[in-house]
Amino acid sequence: MNHLRTSLCAALVSACLVGCGSSVKLDDAAPVVDAKPTPAGGAGAGGAGGASTAQSQVATVDATKIDPMAAGKLGRVVYFDFDSYALKDEFRPLIEGYARVLAGNKGKKMVIEGHTDERGGREYNLALGQRRAEAVAKSLVLLGASDSQIEAVSFGKERPAVDGHDEAAWAKNRRAELKDR
Repeated sequence: MNHLRTSLCAALVSACLVGCGSSVKLDDAAPVVDAKPTPAGGAGAGGAGGASTAQSQVATVDATKIDPMAAGKLGRVVYFDFDSYALKDEFRPLIEGYARVLAGNKGKKMVIEGHTDERGGREYNLALGQRRAEAVAKSLVLLGASDSQIEAVSFGKERPAVDGHDEAAWAKNRRAELKDR
């Protein structure tokens, strides 16, 4: 019985090794092309050189050096649904932009202020505002910012952006504001 088991194991190992074999040669190196950009109007731009295609004149941009806060390209407010601190997809570019800025400049700091509408008690709204601020802060950290750059605070319903007692006003007050520190 032991001899049969050993023979069976040897046969299985042989079958696996044969099945793993391949006729593909791995020694051949992939071809490498060393392309150099050509200046505009040069031989590669359709001049006297003939059949060569033109090179793009797009400049290289370091995304970590772009400051969307200074350029005013990104907003500074993330809005939330009623009784929620879940981040909406529409604010993903804003949060990603600030995360890139913070990750690229470790000396920059931000305060995330959480706010709520007027409905609900003071303590409840302070807690909800804190959860909103922390949701934004956690997203920034997950995308590359450090904890030491971000402070999350809550003002609850104490600092409304818009006065009013209707859904339009409440929607503007359910927010987290990103501010430089």
